[in-house]
Amino acid sequence: MNLRKALLFLACCICAASVASAQTEIAFWHALSGGLKDRLDAQVQAFNAAQTDYRVIATRKGNYGETLDAGIAAFETGSAPAILMVSDVDAPALSATAGLTRPLHEILTAATPGFDDRIYINGVKAHFSTAEGDLQSLPYNTSTPVLWVNRDALISFGLDPDVDLSTWEQVGDVLGQLKAAGSACPMTTSWQTWIHLENFSAYHDLPYASEANGFGEGQPTLMLNGPGQVAHIDALALWAREETFIYTGRRNAGGVKFRAGDCVLFTDTSAAYASITTTAEFDVAVRQLPYWAALVEAPQNTMASGASLWVLEGQSPEAYRAVAAFLTFLSSAAIQAKWHQDTGYLPITYEATQLTRAQGYYAVNPGTDVAITQMLPDAVTDNSRGLRLGALDQIRGIIDEELEAVWAGEADAQTALDNAKRRGDAVLRRFDRSTP
Repeated sequence: MNLRKALLFLACCICAASVASAQTEIAFWHALSGGLKDRLDAQVQAFNAAQTDYRVIATRKGNYGETLDAGIAAFETGSAPAILMVSDVDAPALSATAGLTRPLHEILTAATPGFDDRIYINGVKAHFSTAEGDLQSLPYNTSTPVLWVNRDALISFGLDPDVDLSTWEQVGDVLGQLKAAGSACPMTTSWQTWIHLENFSAYHDLPYASEANGFGEGQPTLMLNGPGQVAHIDALALWAREETFIYTGRRNAGGVKFRAGDCVLFTDTSAAYASITTTAEFDVAVRQLPYWAALVEAPQNTMASGASLWVLEGQSPEAYRAVAAFLTFLSSAAIQAKWHQDTGYLPITYEATQLTRAQGYYAVNPGTDVAITQMLPDAVTDNSRGLRLGALDQIRGIIDEELEAVWAGEADAQTALDNAKRRGDAVLRRFDRSTP
């Protein structure tokens, strides 16, 4: 290499090093694997390629619990990531730890004068905000429950595949007809507590816990044993005795039976769209979650549950500007529309929904907009905003146990939900004592 070429090469190296050193790098720890991890990595790569000021380094740290533990441990040693993916059930423990997180609305407002969080779908945003509506973390992989329908099975049992299933009263009539026509599984469910108590309460604007479902300042107590909730569990118990509601387990064994064509109706997460439509060998429809006309004239909103991206304290001003740029990028219509279409998760902005519709996705994939429609009331209420309850996974386990006694005919709905409240409240008080 001659002198001129050597000097040119050296200049290029110096220039590249200068650009690299000017970049602000931030760490993003998450819990996704498989195809979801690949899609997340693609988003990160697109952001890094779109500008030269910032670089995001995404790392999977295990499941949600392992990721949370790793983030807290790193914070204690001064090596925490800037962004941490956290399941909504762990959010109370995270937000209860003073000085650990920085509210997202502060970061976005500081970095973007005139920032308006009304770009986010209100029903989606609410679960990840304060009681005053200030965004604490960015909703990422979130979903809400819907009603799945095997249209071919309805036809085979002599029913109209487009029969109205808007209310639980109508569903009850259809379940009876299906049983009479020979169906061995007219309806099943996944995630019974999440769907039939937590979201049921929000959808009917009923309190699930005091203190605005835990978003208030005081210590919440469970209120899941009210007349409305008891009436719904009573109805499911009757259907269980009549063998029109078939209980298949606490998690998602019902999904296996539905996808196999064994069950006609199925309440499950909206995010199951890809797994159901690609494996089920029958005509599938997605309907809104039914409501009881005896309780409300029209339903409120269901809740957006899942993981969100929290920003940890202890970062430099440049790092927080990088965080703002990256999370603004993730909120853009193009990124959100693609994420929604690729995964079945809820889009988080109105513009992403409009773009998805304009691209024809909803027309080609009917039912994929149903979950969004459930999230679109003008305003959430204290009962429909979401849940901010400590040790929620443990409480759900208790409720599952009590509901199983109802399905087995060993307890009535009122007794079971009273027991769930008593036992769940004890868990809440232990959580309060452990997170001062």
